[in-house]
Amino acid sequence: MIRTLMLVAMLTGLAASARAQDVQGIELCTPETSMDRRTGCLQSNIGYLQSVIAKNAAEARQKLAAAAGEIGALKGEVAALKGDVAALKAALATVQAHLDKLEAAAKPAAKSDTKSDKPTPPAK
Repeated sequence: MIRTLMLVAMLTGLAASARAQDVQGIELCTPETSMDRRTGCLQSNIGYLQSVIAKNAAEARQKLAAAAGEIGALKGEVAALKGDVAALKAALATVQAHLDKLEAAAKPAAKSDTKSDKPTPPAK
């Protein structure tokens, strides 16, 4: 119950501060009665918004450049890892060929050993 009341109080406080000014940095120009002052107020708002847009565009360009650099570095790492994988596959093929040769050499020796272990059939 106390948590709910605290939450309602905080939200009410936030709503009250949000009503005072919808966008920070923008002046409310409607109370101005003189057209010159209203025009100046609106031009000030336009200048402010243009500066915010320029700042956001610059930040976006910086982030994009950083991301492009990181992508380039990651592509380099992927290429290096592909080379490592190719080298490992070649080494595995060499080891497999050597193993096949050893197994092939062991099979005739095993066959000759098994022939000598068998008892010779008795002569009739």
